[in-house]
Amino acid sequence: MSGTTEDLSVLVPEWLDWATAAERLGVTPAKVRTMIRDHQLAAAVPAPGSGPQVPAGFLDGGDIVKGLPGLLTMLHDNGFDDRECIVWIHTDLDLPGRPIDALRENRGSEVKRRAQAMA
Repeated sequence: MSGTTEDLSVLVPEWLDWATAAERLGVTPAKVRTMIRDHQLAAAVPAPGSGPQVPAGFLDGGDIVKGLPGLLTMLHDNGFDDRECIVWIHTDLDLPGRPIDALRENRGSEVKRRAQAMA
């Protein structure tokens, strides 16, 4: 899926810088960086001139949305980078709705089946 050109600032309604994500999760910004590296979270630059940020929808209160780390690992194992993961998770795939919505509604197995089917 390399080279995705979707406008992330339009596709994802709200973004968090790493400091804000860290505050919401009750960890340090360095831990957020580690979580991104370990595919528990994903980050991208949503607009020119901004730094890397995390989609706000990846957090549920003070936690990561259930099922997201496993999905991110699966997508990365299939060759996706963070930006491509974010696009896929926020694109309507007739689940019904977007994978992020399905994860937030505790329908993670449905989303993972979709991701596996792409492999």
